Amino acid sequence: MKRKKRIWQLTPAIVLAIAVPPAISLISLFWDYKVALGELCASVVVIAAVYLGLRGVRHDMRSLVGKTAAGLDARDRQALQLFPLPLVVVGENGEIVLYNDPFRKQVLGGVDQFGADLKCIVKNLNPASFEKPGTAVDVVVRRRRFTVYGHPADRGFYTLYWVENTELKNIADEFRESRPVVAMIMIDNYDELMQNAREGEKVGIVSQIERELVRWVSGTTGFLRHADRDKYLFIFEERHLRKIVESRFDILDAVRKIVTSEHMPATLSIGVGRGAKTFAQAEEMARQALDMSLGRGGDQAAVKTQNGFEFYGGVSKAVEKRTKVKTRIIASALGELIDGSDNVLIMGHRNADLDSLGAAVALRKACISRGRDARIVVNLKTCLAADFVQQLRQEEGYADAFIPPEECLMLVMRRTLLIVVDTHRKGFVESPDLYRVARTVVVIDHHRKMVDFIDNAVIFYHETYASSSSEMVAELMQYIADSAVTSVEASALLAGMTLDTRNFSVRTGVRTFEAAGYLRRKGADTARVKQVFAGSMDDYKKRTALVSSAQVYKGCAVAVYTGGPDPDIKLIAPQAADDLLTIRGVQASFVLYADGGGTSMSARSMGAVNVQLVMETLGGGGHLTMAGAQIPDTTPAEARDRLFQALDRYFESNK
Repeated sequence: MKRKKRIWQLTPAIVLAIAVPPAISLISLFWDYKVALGELCASVVVIAAVYLGLRGVRHDMRSLVGKTAAGLDARDRQALQLFPLPLVVVGENGEIVLYNDPFRKQVLGGVDQFGADLKCIVKNLNPASFEKPGTAVDVVVRRRRFTVYGHPADRGFYTLYWVENTELKNIADEFRESRPVVAMIMIDNYDELMQNAREGEKVGIVSQIERELVRWVSGTTGFLRHADRDKYLFIFEERHLRKIVESRFDILDAVRKIVTSEHMPATLSIGVGRGAKTFAQAEEMARQALDMSLGRGGDQAAVKTQNGFEFYGGVSKAVEKRTKVKTRIIASALGELIDGSDNVLIMGHRNADLDSLGAAVALRKACISRGRDARIVVNLKTCLAADFVQQLRQEEGYADAFIPPEECLMLVMRRTLLIVVDTHRKGFVESPDLYRVARTVVVIDHHRKMVDFIDNAVIFYHETYASSSSEMVAELMQYIADSAVTSVEASALLAGMTLDTRNFSVRTGVRTFEAAGYLRRKGADTARVKQVFAGSMDDYKKRTALVSSAQVYKGCAVAVYTGGPDPDIKLIAPQAADDLLTIRGVQASFVLYADGGGTSMSARSMGAVNVQLVMETLGGGGHLTMAGAQIPDTTPAEARDRLFQALDRYFESNK
């Protein structure tokens, strides 16, 4: 059937017919007013003709609709007119063919619009969407809210039923907007501020922080309460959280501007619980979010919902804790767990590196010295320090120290202690099966906290300010088994620290050098450590080729390895990323390479760019200056495009 032209398709011609003649007469006015007057009279005639024509078209349209309605039998006409809800029949292209009086009054405002396009009334309503049974569309017309149901009729027409529920939806919106939101705010470097501030400064610093918090809270209908010396409780409604999120928790930036005379800025950590059914549940979610914020280094906000976490901020380095009280307490608890176990299994993350192996080697020696059998679970096929493992096997007592993941389950007993080092993610451990069967788990890690962290650990020793897991274990060894540390363990720990600090150039603090000094006193051999990092000439050539092929994007060097499968690329890529940082003007570096069926990335920075946040958007994680990601089913070229998009979002949100 040939489709008829619709009245609104003639709108451009009608507009031209009305607008062009007066415009011509106006132009003619500059040459001859008599001609202009004649043209103006003609324009009036044309406009009148168009108006009368439109009335005729409307009359014809009404006649057509009347004939269409007359074509219905008596029962159909009665059903249409007596139907209590607004009802409209439209064509497949959205033209209004027929409607009842409730639709005319409630939706059209009492004005007939036969033949008009339905999209002129409601933009987001497409008749074709009602082909699927049970489809419902929410629309708003002149501040009245409807839910539209429909089904296809004969000959390409659709019958739409409009249910007005303005009051119900307004009540539902108000219910959602008034949901309680609980935020727990903590001055995460309070002890350091008070320790470094002068006596007269201490009260002033806290007063400035509270002044900023009060200013921030004053824009809401919530209230703020001082819960502890360094903690605050903020309760408000859901309606205000949207604005807070849009500002990306600007209170973090405001408080960071408060600096002591010793040039130490104040920082906040915020945990927000939203979407809870009760205040108690919201408070618990806020505590979990605050723990997550602190675990990621502080100076950021974490929002916990039923679906997971969202993070804002996190641009500062973690504050180093000068006191070792926590280390001593953890060491005492860990020693008790070792003494009470049947045996100990130690494992790090997949693709084990020098940091995880160094920490594991030292912890194994601590267990052996306390009379417990201990093994290190490592997959030599994917290990990034396999040569180092072979060297250790030549040392006394390390011939049987390492076992592959497929054999470790045979050693699990009722009181087996599992120690996980250099990772806290469930899916990133060397043997997920071992983690699942172990009853007692201890975690020692320094990476910023991720959402999928190990949540059933008896001891969760997590310090983001530490340079490496080897540094943390070096401190623990002083309390657990100081006399058992030999040159072998000291060198292994020093190698791990050297790797993660890039030869003590980044992420180093006072305690980092104290731990290094302790290891030197225990006989750590720097020459041996240097030899561990030695590579072949081929590896050096591949690394320099990667560096020379890099492109700079927004101050970030990005290199893609285009060679074939290479078992050494996992070592070469992070080394190339480190080398790229030595180039002037490069704030961060990213090296991409094919890995199985996907793409892996190594990311490095000097601190100006938080590569952890960039990698998290790609499914990875790590630390502020050292991170990585693995993207499955993606080519390096596709991964590079996704990396550029992630960098765009990062710089846009951190302007």
